[in-house]
Amino acid sequence: MALAIRPFIRLVNAGFVMAREGVFGLAHVPDLPPMARLGIAMARLLERRSVKTKSAELRFSDAFNRLGPSYVKLGQFLATRADVVGKEAAEELSALQDRLPPFPHEEAVAAIEEQLEAPIDKLFVEFGPAVAAASIAQVHPAVIEERDGTRRKVAVKVLRPGVARRFKKDLESYYLVARLAERFLPASRRLRPIAIVDTLARSVELEMDFRLEAAALSEMGENTVDDPGFRVPAVNWLRTAKGVLVMEWIDGRKLSDVDGLAEDHRDLKALGALVIQSFLRHTLRDGFFHADMHQGNLFAEADGTLVAVDFGITSRLSPQERRFLAEILYGFITRNYRRVAEVHFEAGYVPAHQDVDVFAQAIRAIGEPIHGQDASEISMARLLTQLFEVTELFEMSTQPQLIMLQKTMVVVEGVARTLNPRLDMWSTAEPVVAEWIAQHLGPAGKIRDLGTGLLALNRIATDLPEFADRMGRLSVELDKMGQNGLRFDPKTADAIGKAEAHYNRSGRVALWVIALSMLALALGLWS
Repeated sequence: MALAIRPFIRLVNAGFVMAREGVFGLAHVPDLPPMARLGIAMARLLERRSVKTKSAELRFSDAFNRLGPSYVKLGQFLATRADVVGKEAAEELSALQDRLPPFPHEEAVAAIEEQLEAPIDKLFVEFGPAVAAASIAQVHPAVIEERDGTRRKVAVKVLRPGVARRFKKDLESYYLVARLAERFLPASRRLRPIAIVDTLARSVELEMDFRLEAAALSEMGENTVDDPGFRVPAVNWLRTAKGVLVMEWIDGRKLSDVDGLAEDHRDLKALGALVIQSFLRHTLRDGFFHADMHQGNLFAEADGTLVAVDFGITSRLSPQERRFLAEILYGFITRNYRRVAEVHFEAGYVPAHQDVDVFAQAIRAIGEPIHGQDASEISMARLLTQLFEVTELFEMSTQPQLIMLQKTMVVVEGVARTLNPRLDMWSTAEPVVAEWIAQHLGPAGKIRDLGTGLLALNRIATDLPEFADRMGRLSVELDKMGQNGLRFDPKTADAIGKAEAHYNRSGRVALWVIALSMLALALGLWS
């Protein structure tokens, strides 16, 4: 019973912090049911006086940073799920600033020595204080000595002590909310709240293993080795572990420092175009892209090379999804709205019973307004956002990987426009998109697809004997089942019994939590 109450207490504390920071004041009250409006009105009585002058983004940032790393990650994750929190909330969460004070230098040293199993002075010639700190980790400058005696400056990323344990505890609260929502709010089941928490848990688990980030850096480095004007830091694998990542130090200026870039006489227009084209090249050509390309994670070196860092969040697109994206963008560029509609049906995203001509008409309503407009007023990211909104009217199922792509494109386009406010998104993107279309949908692409199809047929032919053997064994088992009936393995029967007992116990716990919630509300009303 105590284990079930702890997540509830943590939720109450989270609600109090959000109320104090004015988060509930951002809710659009007229759209909510009466009880929810009453709850928000009560919560707003706890607001600090100073929150009235705060922007929505700052309210979220202050509240989530006060609540700790797991809530910061929750906010960043929900920013990619407009289908769950709504478009406006997703936009506000996308500006959430991941800012936490650095943890003590001694703790960082202890964590590195434990992870790498060596004293700090044996690992680094110099090890400086933290220069950046966030919810998951902080970064220290250091100097290493190579075997040939040369010294090289590196960046050391250290996992924040206790963050994994804290996140695990907060996950219990998230799962409690998800389970209660699925059980008592039928309308929420379409969004699959428990599956959403599962996805969040998995993504943060991967982000907290720096070996995977190192692997992402390595893969991106291989993919972009011949790309003009783009690179990523080299990883020092000998000094990298689950909680420590050592990589090349980047001497460059962050793209957030636009004035500094101008003082350095950088070509801001060329740099803005490079940001867009690099992102599209990674997305279409490689199907693997940096999903957190904000200004703080991008540096411009002295020769104009763009360097991306912090690969804790990445995403992938399958060949089919890349073709979907490329044909959509090219269809809008060439005003071929019928083809844009057909691509949605071919990908299976829009149900076959919908009318392709009506869908093309809806897409035309999105595309036509952008033609004839000033280039600086045309947003590719906004176009994709509107496209996904329209597709909901035609029962298009939610595609999380496309939502992540759209969210990243919003960020990337924003970075590019801070460098060049009059950036022509379409002329900038067209060379990359057109090249991919020519290579994959032209004659060369069709020959490649034919070769892939022949290889697939060859694999099927090779597996036919084994498949036939399996079908024979299955036929025998079905005959036995028909004669003797369906019988459970003893382990299966035992598992079913335990699952049923767990379900009944969970139901009782949920009722206790609800009862305590009602009691707390009643006490609040009487006090």
